[in-house]
Amino acid sequence: MKFEYYGHACFMIDTGKEKLLFDPFIQHNPLANVISTEDIDPDYIFISHAHDDHIADIEFFTKKSSTQVICNFEIMNWLQKKGLNNFQPLNIGGKRNFSFGTVRMTQAIHSSSFSDGSYGGTAAGFVLEINDKVIFYTGDTALYSDLKLIADFHPIDWVLLPIGGVFTMDASDACKAAQLLKCNQVIGLHFDTFEAIKIDKIKAIQLFKTQQLNLHIPTIKQTIIL
Repeated sequence: MKFEYYGHACFMIDTGKEKLLFDPFIQHNPLANVISTEDIDPDYIFISHAHDDHIADIEFFTKKSSTQVICNFEIMNWLQKKGLNNFQPLNIGGKRNFSFGTVRMTQAIHSSSFSDGSYGGTAAGFVLEINDKVIFYTGDTALYSDLKLIADFHPIDWVLLPIGGVFTMDASDACKAAQLLKCNQVIGLHFDTFEAIKIDKIKAIQLFKTQQLNLHIPTIKQTIIL
């Protein structure tokens, strides 16, 4: 199973059979101009919340293929008004089986609204059980203590955490989150895209090392074997 980074909080997980795209923000991200979106053809798209830097390219991908969207009910309604109709809605705590494995939607401590200010439902994360691996994408979130409850239900192999701060947790809080989740393989997301969330990568990696944790800070188009 392979992770490929497309910048900000956008990435693909290739299970070997299906391709899962998360929070598509490529064409509108100037740091991701090395990526050809025409070459990306996901089977599923996961949307964690309604902010533009997580849904900007959703129409492009859903209109170019029969991609199924996994999102909350409010985002589903918004997409239906745009003429799209291939969905599997979830809400916080809900779990569904898919061809690639199972998905549970978790809370994320974050806001969620569309660009016009309308309500985008509750921000979320996703726990995925695929090929005997458990991968947790927290979505945009602050640090919260119930992460340890998620770890009680799911032994997390890999966690994908925001590390940029300001709008989400920073590297220090992400380190604590990994400890609560009892997971020592961490992929950092949501950093460097904007001036406000630029980080010291070396310092962040060293911080995780002091806690015997491995922080992977990917470059755009980098792949990591999960």
